[in-house]
Amino acid sequence: MTVATSSLRYDNAEPARAPIMVVGDTPAARHRARTTAELSGLRTLSELSPAEAVEALEERATLSALWIELDDEPTLPVRRLLDRAGRESARKSFGVVVATRLEQVDEVLAQLADADVELLVSADEMERFSSLSLAVQPQHIGAARDVASDASAARLRQLSEEVSRIASTLARLSTASAGPPLSPATMAPPRSDVPNVSAEALRSMIRARRLRSTFLPADLFADPAWDMLLDLLQAEIVQHRVPVSSLCIAAAVPATTALRWIKSMTDRGLLVRRDDPHDGRRVFIEMAPATSAGLRRYFQEVGMAAV
Repeated sequence: MTVATSSLRYDNAEPARAPIMVVGDTPAARHRARTTAELSGLRTLSELSPAEAVEALEERATLSALWIELDDEPTLPVRRLLDRAGRESARKSFGVVVATRLEQVDEVLAQLADADVELLVSADEMERFSSLSLAVQPQHIGAARDVASDASAARLRQLSEEVSRIASTLARLSTASAGPPLSPATMAPPRSDVPNVSAEALRSMIRARRLRSTFLPADLFADPAWDMLLDLLQAEIVQHRVPVSSLCIAAAVPATTALRWIKSMTDRGLLVRRDDPHDGRRVFIEMAPATSAGLRRYFQEVGMAAV
């Protein structure tokens, strides 16, 4: 969607109290980032390169948010910027959004580690605007109005509802059993009583689930948690490691949605993040032992017909 930024105006006369820092690793990336930032109604700093942004952050610039747009594989200046952005996010200095491509998501995630950063992957304009709006401190927003404003507000509400739905779904998953909540101390059940599951049966189940969108609207199956767990169980059985980017593809939903689920499921102890010991640019995802045991016992109970 293209929006004419010249039609934007503030809902109130109060000036923005802090700008958005716009950073891109290519001229095209900087242009896209600035276009998105202008939709927020906040003033922006000049479009900066990663090296310039690191220098500006060293000077303790006061910001409403930091938007980083990446087209290429992270260079040394980009890695330094991501590291600094993660530290600023941990200090709650300002919200951080990183927009990248699926091809770069593993390396970007490895650099960000566990930072509380909104990561977008090939997102559309409405999702970009919504994520930036959520990242900006509310008191700094001069709400922008144009012909797309109603759609923007609706998408922002949809995004908030999506995050809430993830949280509530995971809460149900974590409390469904009568046992204690998952924690590092309770995530290692005895392995001797864990049932075996057929990799071939799992592949058939995954194929059957993906066929659903051929016959019914895909948004009826928007929550990807179950598909992710099936894919991770299949990988566990055949002893394959699953990079974040591959799990996003397996989720069969937009990559940004998949990333939110991966982060939430990891935070709840259902999944475990493992850095690649041979390649610091890659992160693997696997199930926690208790999650794996629960899935295997589930299939033993209901049989492999459950799709």
